Amino acid sequence: MSRPRTPAVLLLAVALTGGACGDAPEPGLVTLLDAQQRVATQHAVDASRQTALVTATGRVSPAVVSISVEARRLVPRGRGFFDFFVFPGETEETTQSFGTGFIIRPDGLILTNQHVVSGAESISVSLADGTELAATLLGEDPTTDIAVLRVQRRDLPVVTIGRSTDLMIGEWLIALGNPFTFLLGDAQPTVTAGVVSAVGRNLLPSRDQPGMYLDMIQTDAAINPGNSGGPLVNALGEVVGVNSSIFTNQGGSIGLGFAIPIERALRVADEIVRRGEIRRAWTGLEVEGASAMREWKRTGGVVVTEVAAGGPAARAGIRPQAVVVEANGRPLRNFLDWEAVKLDLRVGDVVTLRTREGGREPVERRITTADLPTVTAEKVSVLRGLELITVTPAIRSERRIRSEQGALVFRVQPEIARATGLREGDIVVAINRAAVISAAQVSQLLGAMRPRQSFRLVFERGGQITFTDLAFQ
Repeated sequence: MSRPRTPAVLLLAVALTGGACGDAPEPGLVTLLDAQQRVATQHAVDASRQTALVTATGRVSPAVVSISVEARRLVPRGRGFFDFFVFPGETEETTQSFGTGFIIRPDGLILTNQHVVSGAESISVSLADGTELAATLLGEDPTTDIAVLRVQRRDLPVVTIGRSTDLMIGEWLIALGNPFTFLLGDAQPTVTAGVVSAVGRNLLPSRDQPGMYLDMIQTDAAINPGNSGGPLVNALGEVVGVNSSIFTNQGGSIGLGFAIPIERALRVADEIVRRGEIRRAWTGLEVEGASAMREWKRTGGVVVTEVAAGGPAARAGIRPQAVVVEANGRPLRNFLDWEAVKLDLRVGDVVTLRTREGGREPVERRITTADLPTVTAEKVSVLRGLELITVTPAIRSERRIRSEQGALVFRVQPEIARATGLREGDIVVAINRAAVISAAQVSQLLGAMRPRQSFRLVFERGGQITFTDLAFQ
C-alpha cells in the first residue's frame, strides 16, 4: 500500500513549528517551501492583475498613433488690450495641433477625426514604437468628422474591428489617445476606462461645428483634448467607436465623452479611399428644426416643411405638413433623429417612412435616394478659381437657401476667397443693381468689367443678405 502524499500546506506548518515532537525544522526544507509559496502567490497576483481590460489594451495599443498637424489658421491680430484698437482684425499664422488615430490597414491606412487635420499644411504621425512618418491626407468629411491618412509603411499592426450595434449600457469601454502627444516624449498611448453610459445620443450642433454628431456612443471614460480620433474599445479589444467630442466647462473631461460608431466611420473611410470624397444621399424633403423639438409629444413625429419639386420625396407622394413618425423602423422624435437616418444613407438606398396626414392612420412611403442636386448641377467657372451653380428649387431645398434666385458658390480657391471675401455656400444675388438669376450671368457681368472698375457684390450668407465692395483687376 502506497503512502499517502502530505499536502504542501501541512508540510509547511510542520516545518515552521518544529514538528509534532518539537524538533527544530530543517533549514533546507523551510527555504524550499517558502520559495514555492512565494512563487504560487506571485502567480496568483499576476493572474488577478491580467484583467480583460489589460488584455484588451495590449491588443489594440500597438495600432494607435499620435498625429501632429501644422496648419495656417486665422488668429486675432495683436495680443495686448491696446493692440485690439491699433491692429484690429485677424491674421494668418502657422499653428500646431495634436490628435490621435489608429491603423485600419497594414499598408498604412489611418483613421482619425476630420477636425484633427482640418486645414493641415503638413501632417506627421508617430507610431507606437516611436517611429515618425510623414502622412498624406487621402480625404476628409466634415459632416461625419472622419478623415483618412496614409503613411508609407508596410506590415503595420492593425486594430480589430467590433460592432457598436450590440453595445450594452454599463459594459466596460476603454478610450486610447494621446492627450499630451509629443510633450511627453513617449509614443505610448494614454488609456482611460469607463462604461457605456448611453447609445444613440444626438448632439445639438453649435454655430462653429460643421460635424453632425448623431447616434453617438456616450461614455464616462475620460476623453481629453488630444484624444480626438483615437479608438474606443470594448473589453474584447475590439474598436467600437472613434473618440470625437466631450461636454466640458473647463476644457477637460467631466465624464461626458462621445464617440462616432465604428460602422459609420468605416463606411465613410471606404468611400474616401475608393472615390476621394463622400457621395451623400438626397431625400428631397426637409422637416421642422430645433424650434419644434418640444412639440414631439403633440405631433408624434416630425413635420415636413418642404418637399423639393421633382425630388425623391415628391415622387414617393410625400407632401408638406405630413408628419413622419418612423423611418426605416426608427421612431422619429425630432429633426436630429431624421438627420441621423439620412447621415447613414448611400445614394440609391430605399428609405421606408411611415407618414400621417390630416389625422388619418399612418401609411407607408418608400423613398429612393438620389445624388444631391449640387453634385449633378452644371458648374460655371469664374475668375479662374470660383465655381458657381445656378440656384434652382431643388438646390434651394438642399441648401436651405432663402433667396429665390442667384448663383451658389460651390467651390472657391483660397486666393479668390481672400480677394473677394466669398465662402463656399454663399449665394450671389446681385452685382451692382443687376439681380443675378444664373451662374452664367455672373460670368457675363464680371467679364464686362473694365480694369480697376469698382462694383458691389451682394450675397446671402447664413440666411442674411450682405455685400462687399470690390475693384476688378
